[in-house]
Amino acid sequence: MNRSYRFGASCALALFATLVFTPVPAVADGDDTALTNLIALTSQRLALAEPVARWKWANHQDITDTPRENALLADVEKRAAAANVDPAFARAFFQDQIDASKDVQNALFATWRSTQAPQGPAPDLATSTRPQLDRLTQSLVAGLARVQPLRAAPDCPSRVAQSLASWKSLTRYDSLRSSALTRALGHVCETGGVGATG
Repeated sequence: MNRSYRFGASCALALFATLVFTPVPAVADGDDTALTNLIALTSQRLALAEPVARWKWANHQDITDTPRENALLADVEKRAAAANVDPAFARAFFQDQIDASKDVQNALFATWRSTQAPQGPAPDLATSTRPQLDRLTQSLVAGLARVQPLRAAPDCPSRVAQSLASWKSLTRYDSLRSSALTRALGHVCETGGVGATG
């Protein structure tokens, strides 16, 4: 009887562990974990606009680099197809990332021209910043795969807006980059745009 009790307890523990540690995919059921994750990754990518801008400033480079942007978008479409993400969705999303980053870079350039140039050596773009951007690209494509089921939901824009508002409140997000972050999420939903945040 004691052995039977121990066996039953072991089975219960195994079932509990399975329920607790089995990942649950995000679906259009009100669970916005996937959206929050995507916003966090987008925010991380946008934060890299400053070291990119500092390198471009120090090296007298234009903010817009069309050949590199086109190469990134082509690469993203390939990665998206491999991850079962609609390549057109991925391309539109990453175009928004590029445009949002350039918004931040242009604002920084304007500040540096009108006040004071950044001090200290510029970050090394090739060995430091671009590897971080590459890793984030892979993570963002995986994030797009998780939010893809939410895109067609009628309340998608309002859910993105609510998740974004919660993220900005939680992180006390830099107000100077707030509009850029909203722009970076402009094509998460099939209908486009981010719903009113009130």
